Amino acid sequence: MTRTSPSSHSPDHAPVIVSSPGSFARSVLDERHPALIERVRRATPYPPEQQRALDSLLEEITKGVIERLDDSEPGAERWRDEPYYGQRWPDVPFLWAESFFYRKLLAALGHFAPGPWLGIDPFAPFKNAELTSSKVDEELSALDRLPELPLEERDRTLLLSSLWGNRADLGFQLSAGAGGLGERVTGLVVDDSPALLETLEAGEPGKVCLVADNAGPELLPDLVLADHLLTTRRAATVVLHLKPYPYYVSDATTTDTLACLDRMTRASGHAAEVGERLRQAVSGGQLTLRTHPFSCAPHPYERMSADLREDFASATLTVMKGDLNYRRLVGDRHWPATTPFAEATAYFPGPVAALRTLKSDVVTGLEPRTLEELDAGEEAWRTSGTHALIQFAAR
Repeated sequence: MTRTSPSSHSPDHAPVIVSSPGSFARSVLDERHPALIERVRRATPYPPEQQRALDSLLEEITKGVIERLDDSEPGAERWRDEPYYGQRWPDVPFLWAESFFYRKLLAALGHFAPGPWLGIDPFAPFKNAELTSSKVDEELSALDRLPELPLEERDRTLLLSSLWGNRADLGFQLSAGAGGLGERVTGLVVDDSPALLETLEAGEPGKVCLVADNAGPELLPDLVLADHLLTTRRAATVVLHLKPYPYYVSDATTTDTLACLDRMTRASGHAAEVGERLRQAVSGGQLTLRTHPFSCAPHPYERMSADLREDFASATLTVMKGDLNYRRLVGDRHWPATTPFAEATAYFPGPVAALRTLKSDVVTGLEPRTLEELDAGEEAWRTSGTHALIQFAAR
């Protein structure tokens, strides 16, 4: 729809992020993606055909232009009408370029093709190493303190644990005492958690959609949060949205979720109780694991399909986890950082919240004074992962 008099917060005044020289996005394309190809190559003994395909992909992303998926590639038709083929990788929208890189990586490895490598997750070695680490044992044992906390403190602990789950030194240690909690809260630049909880407590328990981000130690606190919502009757059902196939290195799939449930049930103490309750919740339908092709699409949620929109519209609350979901929720644009979160998500069909650590350039909903203080401090505050936000928009 064309706006005749766009506001200062309109997308017309927020250019789409591309990988311009010297930008964070450019460093991802120039450094992170080539390094990932080599990391995947070292982690799994792929045969010569896949090795040659990886060589070709590396050549394309570093020296060539964007080439279409081969017509023989399963699912290639979904990408046929995209408008960026023949252009340089840095010259197209960053969100699209990132997404297509991962799709081409899976194609190079034969992930979707009939044969012995069908369905093999190239990122599984990294995910498994994290999930089986001794640090996870410590974090799971810290859950034993959780039942001792007053409900209000437990609410906040689990929200913050889910929020900061990508910090390897945190996880469930939040529940071990207020000291570590206070240390991390200093990096919280927006905190709408009271409004988020108020929405869950209003009326009869309904459906909560929890859109997952990463697997492994980061998914564990999300699952504990889901259990908390169910046991406190903040939610009658929780729908956990997962990726239908491996994506963005550590994004959570159904396989990853089952591995987390197994990890919890094999632990001791409160973690095992939570794991068993969650297994029963899946069996009984209170916890639904859901995948959708759009979860791996290179587009913002504003372009979601009708069935996905209906799913979110029927929820009491949708919680979007992580940086990528945030970029897709508000649009991967150079928004003025003071753009209200509610305006950037005005299209969303129901109440929506974001739990996100800042690891890319896009951000909305900051108070002018907060923005001024951040700009005067750490130069890379938008991308360093040292700051975070809990944002909420009612409908």
